This record gives sequence, structure tokens and C-alpha cells, in this order.
Amino acid sequence: MIFNDLELKTAPLEGEVRIPSGCAVSAMIDRTGRKMTGEKIIRSIATMHDRSNGLGGGFAGYGIYPDYKEYYAFHLFYNDFQAKKETEDFLVQHFEVAYSSEMKTRKLKSITNEPVIYRYFLYPLSKRLANSLLDEERYVVRCVNKINADIKGAFVFSSGKDMGIFKGVGYPEDIGRFYLLDEEYEGYCWTAHGRYPTNTPGWWGGAHPFGLLDYSVVHNGEISSYDANRRYIEMFGYKCSLQTDTEVITYIIDYLLRVKKLTLNEVAKVISASFWSTIEEKSEEEQREETFLRKAFPSLLITGPFSIIFGFTGGIMALNDRLKLRSMVCAEKGDMAYVSSEECGIRAIEPDVDNIFAPAGGVPVIYTLKDGGAL
Repeated sequence: MIFNDLELKTAPLEGEVRIPSGCAVSAMIDRTGRKMTGEKIIRSIATMHDRSNGLGGGFAGYGIYPDYKEYYAFHLFYNDFQAKKETEDFLVQHFEVAYSSEMKTRKLKSITNEPVIYRYFLYPLSKRLANSLLDEERYVVRCVNKINADIKGAFVFSSGKDMGIFKGVGYPEDIGRFYLLDEEYEGYCWTAHGRYPTNTPGWWGGAHPFGLLDYSVVHNGEISSYDANRRYIEMFGYKCSLQTDTEVITYIIDYLLRVKKLTLNEVAKVISASFWSTIEEKSEEEQREETFLRKAFPSLLITGPFSIIFGFTGGIMALNDRLKLRSMVCAEKGDMAYVSSEECGIRAIEPDVDNIFAPAGGVPVIYTLKDGGAL
């Protein structure tokens, strides 16, 4: 094929082709709390390989740190050892450091230019906590924001208890094996993401999941309301600096759940709110609730096509935009529950499901541990 000069200049480079339906999400949870390695979630997301382009992959695992479950597990990327020193100086001033180490990884030809990756198990210093006049979780969030905003070359990408996020630049199946998720970790719940960046760059910090405390978000889609959402949420101390719209989704959910104490169903009615015409057709009680939520949090309505899986201690929530412009499938088999962008992501690890369905737009599907499920 022969290109003229204009075609040569405008031919897209690798990673710059825009595929709006790109990205893949997947999740699985054993509702009894029984633990499993990351091997199956790696196979699930690998089935949707063509929805990614190698510029981002990641996982979140819950219940993976039973020996340190009372400590906050900070996972950090460092660009250099100066950033590491500054960060560790900050950490010892604000936390009890129970254990720290470089994160164990497997060398792969497909994973290159990785940053320095460290893990810390931390507990807030009681004196610092008392002087801050903040509750424990708000204190940890402030510290995470301080590191990410003020220490050049340092990035906290996971900060929850008894859970962890593992992500980077590469295809998700390679990222999973890079972090040895198929061998070194066991959890009762796993989420996964394969990234195809459309409007934002592919870099280690920009890969999914995005997390804060024990919350994590994987996302397929595009947020057209990003600027309005960002301006509003930053009024409450959050800082969106990671060059991707998924970050603001994570902060919105944290604000609504942790700060405003809404339920998961109420959060869904804020970020994927029904149209006013749809609300008018509902019962009087539903109209009253949804009208209040729309008027109370108008700037937190997320518009544009999206499907997200939100992970938290004890469960997951799957949610589409209200027009269902992105695919999402849910399935159940005994005590197991699955969510995936495509049915193949479920069938690859559980061919014979008891129930499978595509949730309606704006309707959350929530799976939690059953009573007695171990944490």
C-alpha cells in the first residue's frame, strides 16, 4: 500500500487509534468468603485481549493480606529513590510502619520501563491522628493526597485494608503474571481491567483499577461530564491529577458513600440517575427519593457511556450508564458471582452457569458476602 505525504503525516501511531468501545472489565466473588488465587481472573480478562492495546492492565484483590488485615496496605510507584526517601520520611512521621518491602514481581519481556514498586503496612500514629482532629479514614485519605500531590515521582495507587491493587502498562494477563497474582495471592474477590486509552495517555499510574482506602473502580467508557464532576468534587479536598476520567468516578463514590453515608443503591441513583421523564412514571415514594438525590447532587451525575465495577470490602457493584451504551454481563453459579464486559469472560472460567443476564442501564447489581462469609 502506498501512502502520500499527507497520509504518512496523519497515519495514527500505535496506542493513538480511537476505539470508543475499547477496554474490558471483569470480576468474580465467592460469597462464602472462600479464597482463590488470581489465576481465574487473569484467564477471564485475557479472553477479552482484543479490547485492550497493551497500554494498561490491572487487578484488585480482596482478603489478600490476612496477616496484616488491621493495617493499611500502601502500594507505591516511585520514579526514583529520591522520591522513595521523601515518601518514607513522610510515612514514618505519620504512621506506625509494621512492615515494608519492594513488591515481588516476575520479569517478563512484555513488561518494560516499570517504576520502583514498594509495599507498606501502616497504622496511623495516635498522636498525629489526635492532633489532626480527623477520623482514621479521613486522616489516611489526607496523607494519600499529600503524597500524590506534593512528592514528585511518588504515587500511592492502593491504600486499603486487607486488599490491594496491582496495575501497570501492559496487557492485563501479563500484568497479572508480572505481580505473581496466580501464585502469591489468594482473595475472596477479584476485579480486573484491560485498558484501551482513548483520550488519555497510557502510563503506570493511569492504569485501572483506581482506588482509595478499600474502594476500587474499573471502568469501560468515556465520561463527558468529567470537567463538571471534577470541579465539584475538588471542592471537598480531592485532587484529580492522574490524567484519566476514572479517577473522578472513584472520588465521587468515596464522597457519597464514606462522607455523605449514602447506600450503594442511592449512589447508583446519583451517578447514573434516571431521566426526569422516567422518574415521573415511578411510584410516589421512588419519585420523592430520586428527585431529592438528583437535586441534592446535580454535579455528580456522570454522563457519557460507561460500565463500571466498584469493589469494596465484602462485595462488588456493577453499574451501567442509564442508556446502557457499554456492554456488561452478570452471572451466578452456586456461591460464585461473575461480572464481565462480555459473556466470554465468564464462560472462559465457568462454562456452566446457573443464571446469566445483562443488567439494565442505571440499575446496580450488587453482590456481597453471605452472612457468615469470612473476611
